[in-house]
Amino acid sequence: MKSLLFQLILASFVLSNFDNNVNAGHTSVFVRKEWPSEDIPLDHEVFAVPTGHNAPQQVHITQGDYDGKAVIISWVTPDEPGSSKVQYGTLKGKYEFTAEGKMTNYTFYKYNSGYIHHVLVDGLEYDTNFYYKIGTGDSAREFWFQTPPKIGPDVPYKFGIIGDLGQTYNSLSTLEHYMQSGTQTVLFVGDLSYADRYQYNDVGIRWDSWGRFVEKSTAYHPWIWSAGNHEIEYMPYMVKLVPFKSYLQRYPTPHLSCKSSSPMWYAIRRASAHIIVLSSYSPFVKYTPQYEWLSEELKKVDREKTPWLIVLMHMPIYNSNEAHFMEGESMRAVFEEWFVHHKVDVIFAGHVHAYERSYRISNIRYNVSSGERYPVPDKSAPVYITVGDGGNQEGLAGRFLDPQPEYSAFREASYGHSTLEIQNRTHAFYHWNRNDDGKRVATDSFVLHNQYWSSNLRRRKLKKHHLSSVLKRIASY
Repeated sequence: MKSLLFQLILASFVLSNFDNNVNAGHTSVFVRKEWPSEDIPLDHEVFAVPTGHNAPQQVHITQGDYDGKAVIISWVTPDEPGSSKVQYGTLKGKYEFTAEGKMTNYTFYKYNSGYIHHVLVDGLEYDTNFYYKIGTGDSAREFWFQTPPKIGPDVPYKFGIIGDLGQTYNSLSTLEHYMQSGTQTVLFVGDLSYADRYQYNDVGIRWDSWGRFVEKSTAYHPWIWSAGNHEIEYMPYMVKLVPFKSYLQRYPTPHLSCKSSSPMWYAIRRASAHIIVLSSYSPFVKYTPQYEWLSEELKKVDREKTPWLIVLMHMPIYNSNEAHFMEGESMRAVFEEWFVHHKVDVIFAGHVHAYERSYRISNIRYNVSSGERYPVPDKSAPVYITVGDGGNQEGLAGRFLDPQPEYSAFREASYGHSTLEIQNRTHAFYHWNRNDDGKRVATDSFVLHNQYWSSNLRRRKLKKHHLSSVLKRIASY
């Protein structure tokens, strides 16, 4: 039984965080004793090839439709095409249903990929454990996943957020810490394998190794993908001029279910969240397909059903690190006014290899001839969080602008991952966990207020009920 003192401390934490408008930001003085930012050798056990002839490998799942009643299951068979069938059911070892998909492969310089399979499994029941089997004979492999709860405004759900992961020992630490966090789905903000740091055939080889590296999570929990600059792979010296070739072949998204014209940008609804994925490296100015699609998608958001509006992108709009400073300015100029108008709750980005969280601020009053020149506090604006700290081989971005800008709430040059635990329609708990020399250390946390319900008159009727619910949930930890 929790002590009264413990519960009072927890209650105090919640109440003290109901107002996020803190006056001064904080720059952490923590200095990471960095493990070598080098990729793990290919003969390491984390890249082990499954036993058996032509055994499926690099297994990963993602949401397969708009509302969470489908998954896309993907894998690679290295030696021959094999079967593109998935057997699945609700009892382990007893597979009542079968789904069949498609197979593809590609070349990159002189590298020939394995046979890449993508299978849509749809018509699933909400909040149900499913077991699935891929491959044939002694080489068959079995996994499981759980579908999300039915969409609703007070459905609790816990997301992990990871970016710029790579395949170093730091990456391994991040991945293992995430897997201990009890989350249900990963929101991935771009830069997967860092295979583009290699040349010629090694590019494809490092895509394969990364797929095996993350499989212990991606085969069981959906990862919601977005692309970063390291997925572009524009390499004229190898006559590789088609951007995103490897990424698009390997990592499908449910873009057609939300009427997107490209897998690079799309939206899903999951539990009580409406999640929009944008592409920082695809055209997004007025009249382009991404611009037109986002304009329509924002109109579809129903905060009565999915109160939490979350946006993923790779390039941060607000960033006070010297690395990639102001690279997101062009997207900010195009979309920030929409984000404020539609009361986006939080925007997650990567790209900068450090962690940073902003206050709720906006810079929509400025144009080239008039208006306020600097970001100002704005209760309708999102919180901007940069989590490009997964652990890749390029190392940390350790040089922040000095003094710390007023819009920056907390920043630290360390590796780590985040979690967002939605409690109900009004509140969610956010945590950033630092990788402290291989140990997971909770470092930054706050209570995130829902933008729609915190400013809506109807929230007054719910405030007492939901506050009580939040305190009960915390006290039970």
